[in-house]
Amino acid sequence: MIGTIIKSTGSWYTVLADDGQFIECRIKGKFRMEGIKATNPLAVGDKVDFDMDHDNASGIITAIHKRKNYIIRKSVNLSKQTHIIAANIDRAYLLVTLAQPRTSLGFVDRFLITAEAYHIPASIVFNKVDIYTEEGLEELKRLTELYSKLGYTCYTLSALKESDVTFLRNKMANSVNLVSGHSGVGKSTLINSIEPSLSLKTAALSEAHNKGIHTTTFAEMYPLKAGGFIIDTPGIKELGLVAIEKKELAHYFPEMDAIRHLCKFSTCVHLTEPKCAVIEAVENGTIAESRYITYVTIMTGDELGKKYQD
Repeated sequence: MIGTIIKSTGSWYTVLADDGQFIECRIKGKFRMEGIKATNPLAVGDKVDFDMDHDNASGIITAIHKRKNYIIRKSVNLSKQTHIIAANIDRAYLLVTLAQPRTSLGFVDRFLITAEAYHIPASIVFNKVDIYTEEGLEELKRLTELYSKLGYTCYTLSALKESDVTFLRNKMANSVNLVSGHSGVGKSTLINSIEPSLSLKTAALSEAHNKGIHTTTFAEMYPLKAGGFIIDTPGIKELGLVAIEKKELAHYFPEMDAIRHLCKFSTCVHLTEPKCAVIEAVENGTIAESRYITYVTIMTGDELGKKYQD
């Protein structure tokens, strides 16, 4: 039988079979994906083959189908290991808030780099716009212009307003959509608004630190009434880049990738080299300083996969 993993709790996987059944499955033997050292060999979104174990009314996963893409991060507890968040994604939506809590631009950029590196189309959803001050709305305008020019579709909304959510609900129909971001940015609230029948657990911000409280422990994939799926993910506090070499980093900044061939030296890494087209673009304002700061921070860090904290 063939199905899609919609939930993983470690040793057991919930598989939605192609015939519509939900089957609890285990893995047969060890799965090792070529070139990936991950704490989880299988992830939400993976297409798998499985056999039924009729004695236990469960299934045994025997094979995994080739992934079209996946999104990955450094493992929280094992610094040398990685964790696959989800696979076979049509679009990733990064939920961002400029207040209560504030999402750092470094985090936004790192998420977009990861999406670029693993061939996942990404959009940015600026949430909680109903609580922004005049200054916050000015910043929101500036950031939506910045990221829109880079090719990332930006949405501004309040997840509590039905009229704001309708357009996004229609965009997600008949596709596999991943929703990610810091804890507290309103992921579960947004998903509940898009698919009210889910009633996902939500929690208020921590008053002491104005930070989000984790309400999602494992990534989970939910069917949408309009067709397709939405993937809820645990809140990400830190995002370490994985398997991206420094010499390739500029490839994943669209504005740098477009002009790096204009640098005097073909080996330019856009830090201190003379006649660097990227540095000149930063100086004349055609590349945003915040984006270049992210680039330099990654390039000059102890390691490319160094964790980024806001």
